Formats: sequence, structure tokens, C-alpha cells
Amino acid sequence: MKEFLHALKVQRWDDHRYYHQSRINQTLHFISALSFLTAYALMFSNPSVAALIGWLVSMVTRQSGHFFFEPLGYDHVNQATNEYKEQVKVGYNLKRKMILISIWALAPMTLFIDPTMFGLFEPAADRSALIDQVGIIWLAVGVGGLLFRTVQLFFIRDVQTGLVWMTKILTDPFHDLVLYYKAPFYLLRGQLIDPMDHAMQHKGA
Repeated sequence: MKEFLHALKVQRWDDHRYYHQSRINQTLHFISALSFLTAYALMFSNPSVAALIGWLVSMVTRQSGHFFFEPLGYDHVNQATNEYKEQVKVGYNLKRKMILISIWALAPMTLFIDPTMFGLFEPAADRSALIDQVGIIWLAVGVGGLLFRTVQLFFIRDVQTGLVWMTKILTDPFHDLVLYYKAPFYLLRGQLIDPMDHAMQHKGA
């Protein structure tokens, strides 16, 4: 367990220092964390609505921060190129995220091809029922994406790395609240990039 928790700490630290230097990205992650926790609270009572919140609010804010605001040039804090960071990324790098997002965007189209979703649903009687079915499909995409990368890591890394990554993803909303709650205030002061002094001190330690 001690080794597992240490590996979790390392994955979280690498994720923060490599991929969350933009204050806008950090702020969007804070918003994403709040909406993810709302989705968690609804998961057992209304999984369809939970999935809609998770994808349309949580994931949109979270991933837009990475795609549009996070610096993609040379990382002077960690002395690493973006190409290197994309290569060593444990979870979904930008390329893998594009594939996942494409699957998410296209998945509801299956209801237009087959309103029963290959026998899984009754044809939607109205718009509300259709939206509910889309939410269930997106929930399946989210769970499938999580399990797919976890099992993939079992083979390309090791079982512990996969389980640590899955644990990190599931607990990120709680961790991000603590880590990025100050980001909106820094952003209001006009600070667009986190100076990452703590990362520089950690590297020099």
C-alpha cells in the first residue's frame, strides 16, 4: 500500500508540473472538479444526468484548458519538450484525448442509425427520453475510456501503474479542488502562468 500511495503521489505531481502551468487551465480544472463532484453525487440517483454534467460541463472545461490555454512549447520549468511530455504521458495525451473526444461526439449518432441501440433501448418516445439515452451512452463511453486505458497500462507498463492511474482519475476532482482553488484569484490579478516556484524548489531539492 505504501508503494501504491507513493506511485499515486508521483503521478499526481508529474501531472501538475507538466500539464497545469496555465492559470486559466487551473481555474477550468477547479470548475471541472466542482461539476464532477456534482456528477458523482448524482451517479446513483440519476446516472444519465450525471453523465451529461460530466461530459458537457466537467470534460469540456477540463479539456479546453489543455487544448487552448496550456503552453505547448518548450517547458523551461521541467526542461522538457512538449513532444517528450506527450510521449511519457501515463494517461490520455492530446492525441489520445482527440480520439476519445471523437468517440464521445459520434457515439450518439448510433441512435439515428438504430433507435434501439442494437436492442439495448426502447425507441425514444420524446426528446427527454432521447437525451436520457444519450446520457447513458456517454456514461458508457466514460467508463469504457477509463477501463480501456487502465487495462492498456497493465500491458504497456504494469498492473500497479494502471490501477494507480485509475485511482488518480477517479479522485482528481477532490485533489484538484485543493490544488487549484486559488487559481481564479491569481487569474483575476492578471497572472496567466503559474511561476511554478514549488516545482523549481522540488527539482533543486
